[in-house]
Amino acid sequence: MGLTLHILGCHSATPKADAQPSAQLLDIDGHMFLIDCGEGTQVALRKNKIKFARIKQIFISHLHGDHYFGLFGLIGTFNLLGRTEPLDIFGPTGLKEIILMSLKIGASWTKFPLRFHELNQNESALIFEDEKVTVRTLPLDHRIYTNGFLFEQKPKPRILNPQAAREFEVSSAYFNKAKQGHWVQDNAGNPVDFRAITHDPPKQISYAYCSDTAFYPPLAQLIKGVTLLYHESTFLSQHEDLCGATKHSTAVQAAEMGQKAKAKFLLLGHYSGRYKSLADFKIEATKVFPQVYLARENAVFTLEDGGVSELTEI
Repeated sequence: MGLTLHILGCHSATPKADAQPSAQLLDIDGHMFLIDCGEGTQVALRKNKIKFARIKQIFISHLHGDHYFGLFGLIGTFNLLGRTEPLDIFGPTGLKEIILMSLKIGASWTKFPLRFHELNQNESALIFEDEKVTVRTLPLDHRIYTNGFLFEQKPKPRILNPQAAREFEVSSAYFNKAKQGHWVQDNAGNPVDFRAITHDPPKQISYAYCSDTAFYPPLAQLIKGVTLLYHESTFLSQHEDLCGATKHSTAVQAAEMGQKAKAKFLLLGHYSGRYKSLADFKIEATKVFPQVYLARENAVFTLEDGGVSELTEI
């Protein structure tokens, strides 16, 4: 298992024929999360052959249209498909009112429960947890209240070394205890260090989604050591003067954040439509941070358990 990230949309502002606004589908150990939901998201899900029923949680970063206007249609499609399972939606205060007003005016109430988790805290907070994954908010610096999200694998058990267990004459009854990091005993009752019969577990994979935001130094501490960082890079350096008013970042600033956070890999996105080619984004960022990748519509990135070798683009 590991991480698979589907880029459904990665451009800023208005959609175009070949440039869709923000949306991503993150799969960690078989748990699927939809992150932002710009226009055209459900069409992109179809293109990526994602089963709608597997989406149980949706995370909306902020209430600018290019990050949530696709949510209305997606909820409607869930309803038409006969969904009965609850849908959990995490987003800023006001999102619930917007969605419910639309359903009310259209007399199109869902046949499945919509569970809204409205966010208004200004500090990082744990907002979701199950047996495999935790999700925390990442306060960002944008024109309106905005969060990024940090997805982290929970620690996995240690890996049994069967040959060593036999050599130390440890009964199989103690294997799970050793894998959980506890000392055990051999057949004669002597203590055995769990490290002698197990290997270290895979390194935990983590993914930070950071869009939209100006360059925000406090973010680095919240995502320290993250495996994969997605950071908006709306502008190239020649337009850095636009960052102040728009509260967006350049590719270089995204790379500086990757460096400050000691991220393993950096993924750029949320590109301004003023640029004809994306190649310059990677060129500029790579001067600061070596492991840079470009988000593109319908691209898929994978990380195997451990997350330290290579980010693979399918």
